[in-house]
Amino acid sequence: MGKQQLNGPLGALVPVTVLTGFLGSGKTTLLNRILQDPNHGMKFAVIENELGAIGIDEKVLSEHTEEEHIEVINGCICCNVRGDLRASLLRLHKRIKEFDGIIIETTGLADPGPVVQTFFLDDKIPKLYRLDSVITVADANEIVGRLKEEKPQGVVNEAIEQVAYADKIILNKVDLVDENEQQLVNMEELIHKYNPTAPILRCRHGTVEPKELLNIQAFDLDRVLDFDPEFLDDVKFSNHDKSVIAVACKMEAEMNVALMSNWIHHLVHELGSNLFRYKGVLAAKGKREKFVFQGVGMLCNGEFREGSHWKDNEKRESRFVFIGKNLDERFLRNGFQACKAE
Repeated sequence: MGKQQLNGPLGALVPVTVLTGFLGSGKTTLLNRILQDPNHGMKFAVIENELGAIGIDEKVLSEHTEEEHIEVINGCICCNVRGDLRASLLRLHKRIKEFDGIIIETTGLADPGPVVQTFFLDDKIPKLYRLDSVITVADANEIVGRLKEEKPQGVVNEAIEQVAYADKIILNKVDLVDENEQQLVNMEELIHKYNPTAPILRCRHGTVEPKELLNIQAFDLDRVLDFDPEFLDDVKFSNHDKSVIAVACKMEAEMNVALMSNWIHHLVHELGSNLFRYKGVLAAKGKREKFVFQGVGMLCNGEFREGSHWKDNEKRESRFVFIGKNLDERFLRNGFQACKAE
C-alpha cells in the first residue's frame, strides 16, 4: 500500500500537511515562517485548531495570509469537533483555485490519529485531498519529560502519539540544550524508540527550509498500520486527561502590558508545572503594534511584534489563553481583567 493510495491523478488531489506537536513546541512559529517564505511560490489555506474558546494564533497568522483562507476550529480537533474539520475541508475546496495546498495546525493536546483517519475513512475527503505528510514539532527543552510522563490508565499520552504518527520530526529550540551534544543524541534515541523511521531535523526558532516540509509525499499508510493494525477499522476517539483545561480570556480593551507581564511571571512561579502553555495577543494603549505573549512552563516572553499591526477596522481586542492542570478559571479571568489599562 505504501504511500497514500490516490483516487485520481496526483495533481487532482489537494495536498494537506498536518502540523502537530505538544503545547509550545513552536508550531505557529514554523507555520509563520512557511507562510512568509518568498521562495516556494505557493499559496496556502490554513486550518488553525485552538483548544480554547477564543483564537489567538490566527490573530498573528492573518498578517501573513489572506484572512478568508484561514479557518479556525475551537475545541479538540481529534474528539468533539472532528465534524468541524470535515466541514472546513469541504468549504475550502469550493475555493481551491485560490491556493495550492492546505496546512492544518492542531492544538498541542491533539492526538493526530483521528485527524489522519479523516483522509481515509470519510466518504468525501479522500476524493478531494491527499495527506502529504504529518510534521511533528518537538521542543528540545520539554520533549523528554513529555514522552516519559505517566498518564492514568486509559488516558492518551499526546506527545507519544504525535511522535508516532510523524513522517518527519522537527526538533526545535536546540539552542536551549545544544551545549550538550550527548543530551541531544539521547533525546533523538528516545524519539526513535517511538518512531524508528522518521527523520529528525534539528533547528532553532522554527527555522526550516519549506522544501523539507511541503509536497514531500511522505505519508506512509503501511507504517501507520504497522503500529496500529486497526487504524482503518474504527474511528478513533482520544481519552484525554480531564484535569487539563483551557481558560480563555477576552476583552475589547487596551492592556497595561507591564502589569500583565509582571502578573504572568508571578503566575509562572505560583502554578509551576501545572501551567503548561499560555499565550496572548494584547492591545497596548498608544501602540499600533500588537503585543504578543508566549510562554511554555517557566520560559516566557512578550514583545511588540514588528510588522503585526492593528488594522484601522479591526477591534482592539485583547485575548489570552491559559492551558494547564487544575487551573482556577475565576482567578485567572479576574487577574486578566485587573491588567486593563487605566
